[in-house]
Amino acid sequence: MRRFAALFILLWNVVPLKAQDQKIFRDTLDGAFDVSHFLFDLHGFLPIISPITEPAVGYGGSLMNAVFIPKEQVEGERKFKMPDVALFEGGLTENGSWYAGGGYMGFWNNDRLRYRGFAGFGSINLTYYGFSDLLDRDFAIEYNLQSTFIHQEANWRIGQTDLFVGGSYRYLETTVSSQRDPDGLVPAVDREITTSRLGVQVQFDHRDDVFSPTGGYISSVSINYAPERLGSSRNFGQVQWYLHYYQPIGSKWIMGFRTQANWALDHPPFYALPFIELRGVPSQRYQGSKIGVLETEQQYRITRRWALLGFAGYGWTSNEEESALPNYTAWNAGGGFRYLLARVFGLQAGIDVARGPEQRAIYVVVGSSWGR
Repeated sequence: MRRFAALFILLWNVVPLKAQDQKIFRDTLDGAFDVSHFLFDLHGFLPIISPITEPAVGYGGSLMNAVFIPKEQVEGERKFKMPDVALFEGGLTENGSWYAGGGYMGFWNNDRLRYRGFAGFGSINLTYYGFSDLLDRDFAIEYNLQSTFIHQEANWRIGQTDLFVGGSYRYLETTVSSQRDPDGLVPAVDREITTSRLGVQVQFDHRDDVFSPTGGYISSVSINYAPERLGSSRNFGQVQWYLHYYQPIGSKWIMGFRTQANWALDHPPFYALPFIELRGVPSQRYQGSKIGVLETEQQYRITRRWALLGFAGYGWTSNEEESALPNYTAWNAGGGFRYLLARVFGLQAGIDVARGPEQRAIYVVVGSSWGR
């Protein structure tokens, strides 16, 4: 489940600090609060407590612990080596949704091989509006989605270029139970599903930083498919393409642009359809066999550490004529701030307030808003 919303970042190791220990959390360049030395040299961890305000599941809280595992630096080597990151996270919301899991992101062999692996379990209560042209709750289906999942992914760099090719595998055991399905619209075949999915992807990553880019771009196209021959309950898949572009203007203004398109293949279960992903828009609210998203984020640096930003976006769905799903549109707008939390990693953190077609939401952001 995607991590949403927050009011603060809590570093358990910071308070209280002895006078002689304060330098652990001070940057040697400007003396500002910074966790680079703690994470990189002292193998520290970064606990993040985040209230959840995701409109689809209601208010709640989550706790994530990120452990940074730095690479050994060869004496005289000037190029910074990206650390590996181990993640552990869990959350609970007011509508009874909860999740727990962990993962690992590795940058190996001098960043020639990038690995991502995640596993966990979740029980999420959601609402499906696909049978209502007007998103009318009287025609909506309230359902619980319980999933055990495993995801493995590896991408290899081609030569000395920024081009990566790779593959992925995802396994899910999913149980769907309807808390409110007035007309029995959820078919029995959608209630117990095993997904065993293979994927291939091609990615061009020319960003200046993996965590919080300020220049360059990343573009990726991937095809994922879950065939019955591999153990899936049905044949279905998805094609995804996205582009994130960052352009600095002078030393203070950073323009960001994002575009994304998803296409469903064959006949996925209703909860696995592509959906519009925008801050302020409820997750899985606007679904379709095809979706498109455009979003911009404009960041202005007030100081070396602090920055203000604004963002706005638009998304739409498209369906075949014979589909029962209507076509939707959704928008978002909002603003927030960022603080350069770890200069060595280029890692920013902050808070966003977003407005969508129906309501507002608050988000904590650690790293890129469009984290990929």
